[in-house]
Order: sequence, then structure tokens, then C-alpha cells
Amino acid sequence: MRLPARSVSRRGLLKGAAVAAGTAAAGIGATGTAAAADASVTATSPDGSTTITMSLTGGALSWSAKRRGAAVVGTSALGLKLSDGTVLGSGGTVVTNYQHWTVNNTWTPVYGRNATVRDWHQEMRWNLQDTATLINFSVQIRAYPSGVAFRYVLLDKGTATIADELTTFVFPDSTLVHSARDEDPYNPVAPGSIPSTGTSGTDNGPLTDLPLTATYASGGLIACICESSRVNFPRLMLSSVSGQPNTLATYLMEHTARGSGPVQATSTVTTPFATPWRAVVTGSNHAELVDNAELVLNLAPANTLTDTSWIKPGKVFRCQLTTDAGLAGVDFAVARGMQYIEYDSGWYGPERGTTDATKPIPEIDLPRVLSYAAAKGIGLLLYINPMAMADVDSLFNLYKSWGVAGVKLGFINDGTQAMTNQITAWVKTAAKYNLLVDSHDDVRPFGYERTSPNWISMEGVRGNEHFPTASHNVTLPFARNIGGPMDYTICYGQSRDQTTDAHQMAMAAVYYQPLNFIYWYDSPSKFSNTANWPGLPWFDAIPTTWDESHTLAGSIGQYVAVARRKGATWYLGAMTNESSRTLSLPLSFLGSGNWTATVYADGTPGTSAYQTPVVVSTRTVTSATVLSAAMAPSGGQAVVLKPS
Repeated sequence: MRLPARSVSRRGLLKGAAVAAGTAAAGIGATGTAAAADASVTATSPDGSTTITMSLTGGALSWSAKRRGAAVVGTSALGLKLSDGTVLGSGGTVVTNYQHWTVNNTWTPVYGRNATVRDWHQEMRWNLQDTATLINFSVQIRAYPSGVAFRYVLLDKGTATIADELTTFVFPDSTLVHSARDEDPYNPVAPGSIPSTGTSGTDNGPLTDLPLTATYASGGLIACICESSRVNFPRLMLSSVSGQPNTLATYLMEHTARGSGPVQATSTVTTPFATPWRAVVTGSNHAELVDNAELVLNLAPANTLTDTSWIKPGKVFRCQLTTDAGLAGVDFAVARGMQYIEYDSGWYGPERGTTDATKPIPEIDLPRVLSYAAAKGIGLLLYINPMAMADVDSLFNLYKSWGVAGVKLGFINDGTQAMTNQITAWVKTAAKYNLLVDSHDDVRPFGYERTSPNWISMEGVRGNEHFPTASHNVTLPFARNIGGPMDYTICYGQSRDQTTDAHQMAMAAVYYQPLNFIYWYDSPSKFSNTANWPGLPWFDAIPTTWDESHTLAGSIGQYVAVARRKGATWYLGAMTNESSRTLSLPLSFLGSGNWTATVYADGTPGTSAYQTPVVVSTRTVTSATVLSAAMAPSGGQAVVLKPS
């Protein structure tokens, strides 16, 4: 069959750089052409564990995915809708070209869960044409040992206005999805039963945020839907579909997350253009899912910064809004092995009514605090509300001249294409002036910490300042934290905690958070009598980024145990929900010889969880040891392992 000649349409689309990068990858297997016919193609991970299949049936596209032969996503729709009503992929589609290859390489992140990341995948790529409009587009599918991913590429040169993405996720019977929107707690429901949320000023409907975790009737298989490489595109939510109880459909946000910006129902892009990757991180068991989270980074563009020597992960102490509190905070940071202090909301005045973030309130002598901090080797972070960010270039230049180390951006509510672009522009400007960025409120990860590693952390979660349940805390490693860094604000020794102190301590090893706020709500004076606080040495020692990580045990909403290594020392954190629990944790990840284990465990439970004391003990272990980690209700355990 002779195919129509390729045309340059006014609606033509895509990102040529994405194709160029792919064809430059090692090991292109084949390139060819195909006629209009039913067909399917499957990408299989090089280790054989995962597959993603793309099919063309009657001119309509679909996809499905499996892990070790078990269905992760059944036959589901693919497609894009343009603003003029054109639908790509739902009918009248033909294959014009195909490519496939396998990639196997490693790369070194500036910081991360591991010192190196392996990018090992097979990609299949169909170039396609819509016969009604002669628009050329592509669908790329990838299979990794850690999961699968796909995206759309609009191939013709010009511009296009995208109105909707028509992807669906059809799950096997009895699947549960752990749904949460904004800072709500997670709610395990059937895909068709996501509750309707939203207001007249926000996106409305049975919508859930990403990352979204699915658990299956088999009990072992688990998957987490994420997005990666979101550039010049709205944020993705997922929606229940009326009359289809096992189906979720993509929903491109038209409002900012809390309705604070203009509505944007479509996205106009310069083409060629590639949409974000839709990633499904998978695990044959729940612990494996946590270790597979780097799939999101593998799909993101490589680091764009030529100099990253100034990017320093670390622990942060938030100071009260006075000069003396800042000076005391610096001394506390030095004593407690921390790298930063922070002045939060209010340091330049009421954040909802002050648009000038260049002048501190009279109570803060900022030059004095900055000078003192610099002399002690401590960095200072400053909070800013977007109201004060009309000219970020001048503002960030000023902060650099002051010696500020980074900014915490509050009320960052992404959603629309315009907000995606605004946020990434702020991050790029911050990098220009060697400033770290920690963004707060309803902003969701999409792998950009690889591309611009100065965007070192973000919130986008029901945080620890809500004093959530232990069940919530042991859901996060399998859900929100799969997508990327998570600023969770550890609250050690807080009477409002619904957990034990050992549970809060374990967070520092279990959660991946390169910029880790510790002792939230506290002042240095609280810890002046160190004998009253046996967990301090744990927080003093623990780093925030790692050379090696292994999840030892886990079940979403029930328990988790993670071991992470920095240099020669391992840090192990275990957490449980409201049930007391003892985990048997093999220490086979240790090297040879004897190791000294310093164990911070729950003591006899108090009348409430936070009153449960921390009991410290030491013992000698080897790689043959199976550690018995006993935890009180809402409890935990933290262990430091050093070679003897």
C-alpha cells in the first residue's frame, strides 16, 4: 500500500530533540515501514520482567502492561485531542514507520538514593499518521526492569493546540487505588469510586493527584503511576470514568491546584513536541516498588547545569523570626550536624500582604545572621510567597549578593501549562544565581530534580505538620515519595505526634528527602539537656542523600523498612502503622566482618504514642544476622550499622 506523502500541517506537532536523542541511543535494532493494518508491538525489559504492548486495531490505538506475566494495566486507550476537534489515535490511524532499540548505561546524579543510576530499557516507537488530516505523530513505549512508560510525540513542524489527552488505565478486577488530592490523606478505593472534589474555582470531579499507587487482588503486585519530563504542559490528574468501575482516565488540569490563577483549558505548543512520559513504576512486591522509584528520573532530561559544586543537600533547622533565634539556630545547626537554617513565612512581613521580600522585619538583623552563619559554615534559606516574586531575576541576584543559600517558595500551586512554565522558570533563574529551591504546597514531582538539581525538594503531600496517623506515614514510601523528593518536616519529640519518637526518627532513613527539615516547631533550648533526648545522635549523624539504598520489607499502609548507605555506614529505618509489629530483617547487604549496630527502639508504650520512650542498645552483627525489629503501635526503629 502506498501511504500519503508527509505534509506540514498547521496543526502538526512534536519535539525533534526527543527523537534525535532516541536514535542516538546505543543499539538501534530495526527501522522499517508498515501499511495500514491491525498490528501490535511489545517492548520487553532486558531482564524479561516487564512488558508494555501497543496495539492498532481498526485504526484505534491501545496499550497494556504486565509484570512477570501478571496484568498491571489491561487493554487501555491511547490518544490526543486537539482544540479543533481532531482526535489522534481513536480511528483512522496508520503506521508509517517503526523503530526499536535497547539502552544499557549508567549515569551519576548530583545526589540521590544511589550513587549511580542504571538506565536499562527497551524502546519501541511507532510513527503514525491520521488519515483524515494527514497529521503525523508518534507513540513511544519503554520497558524497564522497574516499570513501563509511554508518551506521545507530535511530529510535524509548526504549532498545535492540545485540548485533552485520551489515555486510560484499565485495571484488573478487585484493584484498589490509593487516592489523595491536595493535602488529603490517602484513601484506598476502587478505580471507579474516587470521590468528587473541587470547588467552582478549581478542577471538579472524581479526581486524584499523582503519584497514584494501585494494589492488586494477588497481594504482591503493586504499581505507582507517575509523570516525568513535564515541560510546557499541564499537570496530570486521573479521574474515575462513569460506568467503567475498573478504569481511570487522564485529566489535564485547567486550573491551578487551588484555583489561584487563570483558567487554561488548552495548551498551545511549538511543534515538534513531546508530551510528558506516563510512567508506571512496578514491583513484584511492595518493597521492590520503593527501590524502583528511579524510573521517574531515568525518563527525565539530563542535568542542564554545567556547575553543580554549589548544590549541597543537607539538614535544615527552622528559626523563629528574630536575630537572636537566627544566631542560636546557627549554633544549634553546628552542634547537631546540620547544614542550613531557615527563616520562614513572616521574615519580611505578613506574606499575604507584603510584596517586598528585600527588607527583613526590624526584629531580624539579616546581615549579622548571614555573616555569623557563613563564618560557621552554615547556609541560610529564605521563604518567599509568589506575591513577592514579580521580578525574580533581581530578587535572586540580590539574595546571591547577600550570601543566601536557597529559597523556600510557598503557595506554589501548579496545574496549568502556564504554571508549569512559571515554576520551571523560577527554578532556572534560581540556578543562575546558585540558589537551591524547595517548593511548598500543591506542587507535584515530575523528575525535574535531575534536569535542574537545584530544585532539591518539594512538598505536595499531607505533611507532618498535620500530625497524621502512622498509617498515613507508612503509605507515603509507596505513593508520594515514589515520584520524587518529599519535604515532610520531621517532628521529633512533639506532644501532638500520633507516633512514637522512634517512628519519627526512622523517617530520616525511610523517606527520600535530600533537604530534610528536622526538629520542626522546636527551638534549640528544648534540646539543651541532651540526656533527655536519646535520638539526637541519630539525627546528628544521618545524611540526606545516599550511595546505596535497599528496601528490606514493606506493605503499603502497614509497615516499611529501608536501609541506606553513605560511605561505610548504613542507616536502617523501620516504621509500623497503629499495630505493634516485629519485622525479621536480614542484614545480608552488609559487607564481611563484624559490624556494630546501635539500635534506637521503642520502649514500653506510654499512654499515648508520643510518650513511648526511645531505648538505645548496641550489639555486634554480621551479614548473616537477621535483625528482629520490634515496634510499638505507631512505632518504629532506627539502626546505625558501622564496621567494627
